[in-house]
Amino acid sequence: MLVTIAVIVGLFFAMNIGASGAAASMGIAYGSGVVKRNAALVLCGIAVFFGAWLGGGEVVRTMGSGIVPQSTFTVAVALIVIMSAALSLFLANLFGIPLSTSEVTVGAVVGAGIVYQSVFAGKLAWIVLFWLLTPVVAFFIAIAAGWMLKHRFIDKWVKSKRAVPVLSVLVVLMGVFEAFSAGMNNVANAVGPLVGAGIMDTNQGILWGGLFVAVGALLLGQRVLETNGKKITKIKLEEGCVISGTGAGIVTVASLFGIPVPLTQITTSSIIGIGFVKQGRAVLKKDIVVQLLVVWVVSPVLSMVLSYTLIQLLIEQNMYPVIAMLGVLVSVFGVRFLMLRATAQAIPVSSKD
Repeated sequence: MLVTIAVIVGLFFAMNIGASGAAASMGIAYGSGVVKRNAALVLCGIAVFFGAWLGGGEVVRTMGSGIVPQSTFTVAVALIVIMSAALSLFLANLFGIPLSTSEVTVGAVVGAGIVYQSVFAGKLAWIVLFWLLTPVVAFFIAIAAGWMLKHRFIDKWVKSKRAVPVLSVLVVLMGVFEAFSAGMNNVANAVGPLVGAGIMDTNQGILWGGLFVAVGALLLGQRVLETNGKKITKIKLEEGCVISGTGAGIVTVASLFGIPVPLTQITTSSIIGIGFVKQGRAVLKKDIVVQLLVVWVVSPVLSMVLSYTLIQLLIEQNMYPVIAMLGVLVSVFGVRFLMLRATAQAIPVSSKD
């Protein structure tokens, strides 16, 4: 029964990954009117499946046995890890916080490793290093590409009528490339723990995970595609090529090394890089940059705490760590309440002055 539930939850998680992450890869092409919605979803579904099938193995192995020993994953632990990652995404959606599926899944795996004191610290350090460096690299690549686009010769060609067909084809190709890279990296988030628990082998994991990520993009990706398409209509075709190409290239390289990375943060960093070329340092003062930094911290910590707490409570039946976690939460919310109250009381006084 637990095996069946774990497989169902994992594949359902894969569908949601396809809907939220993979479908967004074609947002630029769809938002600019280059391709229709159904065509964009079909292209996304095909690309994400082949990305998982051809290049998802290394990240699956990392999730299944690279962060913690494979022996850590029992069926029950794998189920709790996947449920913790999925629940973290659900809670984030309620609060309107965009989380990375890679970050929440790694956090959940680490939570399990902490319970059994079995985390591979060296591998985890590499993953965190990639999380820190890849958005920075994407930011500076986007700045360099943005300055190149401002070059007189390139700018003149981009504004010519001859450039439109070429850029239209490029933006579709870059979107497909981005969906392919998402399949390589993100399928492991859903099936890596299942592979670690021995419920599936690696080939079965990437086959079924890739299939359900693709199905999720096709059946559930319409709203995400619509939202991303409307949000990015102000982005020019050439800028869209830079953003999609940068994100896809970095994620593909990371996937070859078996490193799960946050495509959302990488793409956002590219957009900020393009904005930096246009607006200068003012773009760094916007709320989105602060939100990006908060998400980096919140994503893995939230799922790690959930995973750790649920394993202690349901599997180890140990109430003491849970009580300690509740105490920490009460303290944090209590301090926050006092700070907000102090701020609210200070406002009328300052207004009188």
